[in-house]
Amino acid sequence: MRSYRTSLTLAAACLLASPGWSQVPPSAAQIRHYTGLHAAAQRGDLAQLQQLLTHQAELNSRDSQGRTPLHVATFARQPQAIRLLAGAGADLGLLENDRYDAVTIAAVNDDETTLATLLALGASAKLVTSRYDGTALIAAAHLGFEGVVRQLIAAGAPLDHVNNLHWTALIESIVLGDGGPRHQRTLAALVQAGANLRLNDRAGNTPLQLARTRGYGEMVRLLEQAGAK
Repeated sequence: MRSYRTSLTLAAACLLASPGWSQVPPSAAQIRHYTGLHAAAQRGDLAQLQQLLTHQAELNSRDSQGRTPLHVATFARQPQAIRLLAGAGADLGLLENDRYDAVTIAAVNDDETTLATLLALGASAKLVTSRYDGTALIAAAHLGFEGVVRQLIAAGAPLDHVNNLHWTALIESIVLGDGGPRHQRTLAALVQAGANLRLNDRAGNTPLQLARTRGYGEMVRLLEQAGAK
């Protein structure tokens, strides 16, 4: 019988290999064929955006991947374009075909500037996104993006949301991290924010047990210091 550790490793490998997890930014070919708001958002062309909006262009139009101009501006790291689109009434919470919203796109790209812009404009850090029914916080914790994690926590992201792999942000910082400094700091941010240390994975393992199994000594110390069992 395949061990739990082996099964978990395979599950993690599939998750990391999945194009839906790593997101699908607009390709060079798609960008070349963009017109209207999508093209202006990609370039960050504020004058063209304003002109199009004045002529009542469709704010939430979709490309072939379901991306709105706001999604495109987020992928392109164009915060000024995002502000202009949001001010005109663009929906900040729409999901593209891989079920990512703008907040999760910025989070996975470790783009703290664009993320801060979106959150200041009223975008939610609480949406359930991706094929894993996760959140921006879970995605950022998996990748060890401490600054993003702290922004999302401050914006009210659900600390203990459980995705369909039965993992929380805290668990993902362990099982999909490398145990190194970035993931240690991410784990510390979640612990300091009050993330539940007792929520188990699908096999009944606690975060502390998962860290011990992997030999992540500093994570074990952080969790024990916080009272984890």
